[in-house]
Amino acid sequence: MEVRTRWGNPLTQLLSGTPEDAGFWENIEETLICGDVGVELSEKLVSDFRKLREKPGSMDLPAPLLFGKQLERIFLKDPLNGMPLRLEGTPSIVLLAGVNGSGKTTTAGKLASQFAKGGKTVVLAAADTYRAAAIEQLKIWSDRSGARLVSHGPGSDPAAVVFDAIQSAKANGADLVVADTAGRLHTRHNLMEELKKITRVVERETLAGNAEFLLVLDAVMGQNAFQQARVFGEALPLSGIVLTKYDNTAKGGVILSVVHELGLPVRYVGLGEKMEDLALFRPTDFIEALLGLAEGDLSKGELPS
Repeated sequence: MEVRTRWGNPLTQLLSGTPEDAGFWENIEETLICGDVGVELSEKLVSDFRKLREKPGSMDLPAPLLFGKQLERIFLKDPLNGMPLRLEGTPSIVLLAGVNGSGKTTTAGKLASQFAKGGKTVVLAAADTYRAAAIEQLKIWSDRSGARLVSHGPGSDPAAVVFDAIQSAKANGADLVVADTAGRLHTRHNLMEELKKITRVVERETLAGNAEFLLVLDAVMGQNAFQQARVFGEALPLSGIVLTKYDNTAKGGVILSVVHELGLPVRYVGLGEKMEDLALFRPTDFIEALLGLAEGDLSKGELPS
C-alpha cells in the first residue's frame, strides 16, 4: 500500500522514539498533518497518545501498536465502517454523489456488476445528464453486467431519470437501482438543489430504509476530499463513503478525518478499474498497513484503561 511507504513508515519510526527526543511530539503531529489527517484531528491524536503513553501498562505494547489501537477506536465508533450496503426492500436504491472525476460512474458500474453477479436484478440510472460521456460509460457497464440502463438525453432533468429508473424497477420486479449523478461543484448551488430534488424523489418512491446515499471521494484529493464531504453532506442524507484511488495515495489520512469529524463510515474502497477492484473497506487492514504492523497485530494486547 503506497500510503505506508509515503508517510506510514516515517510515522512508525517517530513513534518508536522516546518522548525525551527533541521535537518528538511535534514531529509526530507534523507527519500526521502532511498525511492529510487534518490539523484538528492531528492535534487530538497526539494529545490523546501523549496521555496514553503516561498510563501504567502502556509500555507493555510497542508504540506503533499502541497508536494503532488508538486509531482503531475511531473506526469502532461506527459499526458501518467496512460494512456492505443494507439492501432489504424491493426495489432498493443506491445513489452515488461526488465531484466530476471522483470515480462515480465507474463505481456505479462496479456495484451494478457485483450485485448482478450475486443474482440481483439491477437497473442503472444515468442521472449525470450533463456529461454525455458519463451516459456512454454507464452504457458500457450496463452491457457488461446485464443491468438495464435508464437514460434520457444530455441536459435533461436528473430527477426524472431517477424517477423513471425506479418505476422501471418496480414494473419489472428488479431488486436494485444504482444511480449515477452529476458533480459540477463550480455551479454548486444548482447542483445541490438538483441533488435535494433527487433525494425527494427517492424518499417518495421507495420505502423508508431502502436507500443508501454514498459519496464517492478521490483519495488523492486529501483534505479537499474532506471539504467535498462537508458540502455534499449538507444536501444529502449520506450513509457512507466510497474512497477511490485508494492504492495510489500518500493522503490516506483523510479517511480518519472523514470518519472522525464528519461521522461518515467508509463502506468501500476502489483499488483499480476492474469490476473486482471495488472492495469493502477493512479498517484493521488499513491501520496495520499504515503503521507497518503485521497482519493480526491489532488483535494483540489491550489498551491501558
